[in-house]
Amino acid sequence: MNFYVLTLFPQMLEDGMRVSVIGRALEKGLITLTAINIRDFARNKHGKVDDYPYGGGAGMVMQPGPVYDAYLHAVKLIEERRKEQNLKPLSKKPRVIYLTPQGSVFKQKMAQDFSYEEDLIFLCGHYEGIDERVLEMIVTDNISIGDYVLTGGEMPAMVLMDAISRLVPGVLNNDISAETESFTEDLLEYPQYTRPVVFMDKEVPEVLLSGHHGKVDRWRQEQSLKRTMERRPDLLEKKK
Repeated sequence: MNFYVLTLFPQMLEDGMRVSVIGRALEKGLITLTAINIRDFARNKHGKVDDYPYGGGAGMVMQPGPVYDAYLHAVKLIEERRKEQNLKPLSKKPRVIYLTPQGSVFKQKMAQDFSYEEDLIFLCGHYEGIDERVLEMIVTDNISIGDYVLTGGEMPAMVLMDAISRLVPGVLNNDISAETESFTEDLLEYPQYTRPVVFMDKEVPEVLLSGHHGKVDRWRQEQSLKRTMERRPDLLEKKK
């Protein structure tokens, strides 16, 4: 899995992704991250990539030219990588994910869908957004991580990359983890316990100490259903 992120703050991506499980996956080459600075494609000597919106209004809007040129650079990098690896040239346009509160709310099934791609390009906006014309030209997926507004798209991009990376074979030490986590079957994950058996007078459920795998599996399924009913009944409505 190869991530290409078009951003005004590449260091933010580099710092945020090179830790923990995802950082180890990057070190092993299971995933790659290329942060492309949109300012490098500014069409003026000051590195300015935004301007006032036509029609008036508050804030600034990112210009289409630098964004489009950064996108072309990402596509070029993808083509070069494929050539180096003796792979066929791109047969279709790469998927470009624009992080925007106007997009579809990100779900686990989307992460699964994106994980099948070899290359993903993320577009991080700032200010009041990006000129609509370039969005129409390059974006394939408009994605939101929730009904609220953030300063930019970098943190949402990291959320998506983290969720997608976990589904790439080899990233998790135990690939079964990705199959049993919350939302995989539209149910929340069951409660987890570890040593000690007794903590502050609270004991680990006896069934988990029984060694009976069938009983453990049934208990976990029951707990997942119970927890989903209590905390996210909307997920059960979808299954009807």
